[in-house]
Amino acid sequence: MDILQKAVDFFIRHRTTLSYSIVSLLTAASERVFSHVVFKCPCNSENLVYGYSFLLAPAFVLLLLGYMMNTRTWLLFTGICSPEKHPQYCSWRTWAHFCQLFVPMTAKASVAPLTWIAVALLGANFYECAASGSNMTAQLFCKNKGNYSQEQLYKMPCDEELAAAMSSVCLSFHAQSQLIGWFLIAVIMALALISTCVTHCCSPVSYLQFKFWKTYSRKEHKLFDIKAKEHATKLAERNTNCFFEATDPAPFPTPSNEDWQKVSVSYTFNSQSQYYSVLHKYVNTNRGNDAEFQEEGQDLNVIEFVDEAQPSVSGL
Repeated sequence: MDILQKAVDFFIRHRTTLSYSIVSLLTAASERVFSHVVFKCPCNSENLVYGYSFLLAPAFVLLLLGYMMNTRTWLLFTGICSPEKHPQYCSWRTWAHFCQLFVPMTAKASVAPLTWIAVALLGANFYECAASGSNMTAQLFCKNKGNYSQEQLYKMPCDEELAAAMSSVCLSFHAQSQLIGWFLIAVIMALALISTCVTHCCSPVSYLQFKFWKTYSRKEHKLFDIKAKEHATKLAERNTNCFFEATDPAPFPTPSNEDWQKVSVSYTFNSQSQYYSVLHKYVNTNRGNDAEFQEEGQDLNVIEFVDEAQPSVSGL
């Protein structure tokens, strides 16, 4: 039991890193299956479209899935087109706030598609097929451009002898693909390191306060889910009993639509008030009725690395 508890605690502490690692491994495994089982280069004039379709189309689908699986996406977009909210979304400040949240969302959603592209480039099958269908490839990578025709380039992915012969004057498509793949990986890692350093350097809270906030965010999210399920169960039981017993319902306090709207907004940290979530702010400002609740915070960046910043209601 001790080992199991330690394993659970380890997973909870590092769940973000582990989830990204699992997504990356599953994506890489899927790419290998597609590359060796599904993909068959036509070795004709369709090479370019066919190769890039396998390289880029699955990445685009994975990007869309990344957005769909991110609860913050639905927090931002739910109700955005309703007539009641339309006037408040017309200001440039609101759209700047939206973009500031959308950029880190895109970065998280890009983990799987970038993994697909990087693994595919290192494997080289998709790129070899696509590059052989482009005249530009020979012009860029061949020393003597007149030695081979476009028809021979088409057949390179399917003819190992022709590919070996052409490698004497051309940098092979396999090598090209791997060079681009390693360059992409290096750029991604550099950008990830720089963005992480900048985010931590600009944090308005200290390291120990950050750790406390991270713990608080996890606990609040967990307790909110438990309480929401209990409340919904009791309300459902009351309504069901009243229906079958033909009785009038007893009073049952539940949050109003206005209350749900208040705790569903995205939270910005304000060092003056020092609330750790929108729910924390709501509870301490007379259920969101004080003017302080409407005040804008100054920091969104810190939210991105405190429990990867899922608001309390996002788990519903």
